[in-house]
Amino acid sequence: STARWSSDLSRWRSNSELYPGKETAVNWFVLSRILIGALLCFSGGEKILSPYQNFLYVVQGYQFLPMSAAEITARAFPWIEFLIGFFLLLGLWVPSVLRASLIVFTGFIAVVGQALIRELPIKECGCFGEAISLPPQTVLVMDSFIWLAIVKLLLNTVQTASFSLDQYFEKNK
Repeated sequence: STARWSSDLSRWRSNSELYPGKETAVNWFVLSRILIGALLCFSGGEKILSPYQNFLYVVQGYQFLPMSAAEITARAFPWIEFLIGFFLLLGLWVPSVLRASLIVFTGFIAVVGQALIRELPIKECGCFGEAISLPPQTVLVMDSFIWLAIVKLLLNTVQTASFSLDQYFEKNK
């Protein structure tokens, strides 16, 4: 039994042995894409699982949209957020979904930023439903860094689309 394990282990080689001159490294573009996707899935999923009125209250607190638009946003946006995150996780339609996520994060920054400028009495962002409570100032900084990361991913779509369904479908045409 021990001899079998050692012979199996001796057959395994690291990527650097199989591909001389190529070092094995983490693809930070893929990791970033997956983390942003997971964040959006978590955030959207939390809002989907809660009554929409909870998110409607949050949307109304930012005093950015008229009541009718706030209602539509509270019902639809969690699904949009979740689907964008899901497509990022899968790596499906990566360039288009990255553009959509850039639009979403631009909206987040604009809405939170205007609330801070207007000094609205918002103590927590409501971004993650009731799961996580963050002050708007923290969210503005976090969303700004994520926005910059998305821009970097868009500028490097080839690396970002590695380990993705896009790559799989391209290879298996």
